[in-house]
Amino acid sequence: MVTDAPTADRRAGQADRGRGATLEQMDRMCSKVGCSREPVATLTYDYRDSMAVLGPLSIEKSPHSYDLCSIHADRMSVPKGWRVVKHSVLGDVGYSS
Repeated sequence: MVTDAPTADRRAGQADRGRGATLEQMDRMCSKVGCSREPVATLTYDYRDSMAVLGPLSIEKSPHSYDLCSIHADRMSVPKGWRVVKHSVLGDVGYSS
């Protein structure tokens, strides 16, 4: 039986990284020029409402959004008069028994 070595290597890399990431998510990098860090957040703009929305990394890459690493997500700034909306994942919320 012949195996596709690149596919096997990608699967091994996915297992090493864990966290349930898809192959597409693993191939993504921060959108900032010259930055090769792994993205953790997605930035989108709503020009009509002068608003920037920063949230958890989207499942799929979109040409209308920007993936940012943690450093660039923390340093993000917007034009004067714009609003920033930051969405975050709080983790498991619930009651313990």
